Amino acid sequence: MSETNSNSSVFSIRDAKKEDARSIAQFQVAMALETEGKTLDLELVLNAANAVFDDASKGFYLVAEVGTEVVASLLITFEWSDWRNHMIWYFQSVFVTQEHRGQGIFGAMYAKVMQLAQSADVKVVRLYVETDNEQAQRVYEQLGMKRLPYYMYETKV
Repeated sequence: MSETNSNSSVFSIRDAKKEDARSIAQFQVAMALETEGKTLDLELVLNAANAVFDDASKGFYLVAEVGTEVVASLLITFEWSDWRNHMIWYFQSVFVTQEHRGQGIFGAMYAKVMQLAQSADVKVVRLYVETDNEQAQRVYEQLGMKRLPYYMYETKV
């Protein structure tokens, strides 16, 4: 799948391969620092990315390439909804390199996920976004996503 944006950049969206795990992990380390000021351990994140490739029940990655360079990635994970009797897919770990933002790459990845979700009979696709990441929120809203009225809680075990 090749896409061309208004700036005439050409990129393609594809299923990620295990060989992409290091790029994906590097993106996650960069995103955590950029969006939350958190420093992640690259090897831990690399092991986590590889775990997805080793166990498809954890989810799947898509990547975007410009030429042969991976410039974006996202992870889709799954949740069973007993209220709806179907799966909910979650966007996770969305990252586009700084120099490739604003070129329609995430929009094309979003469209690809929606196409895959429809073919898998998924009825709902969601994502989490940091409350302070207003730029990302605007992008998601421009794509037609709606803010939900939930708070997230967690307990460490």
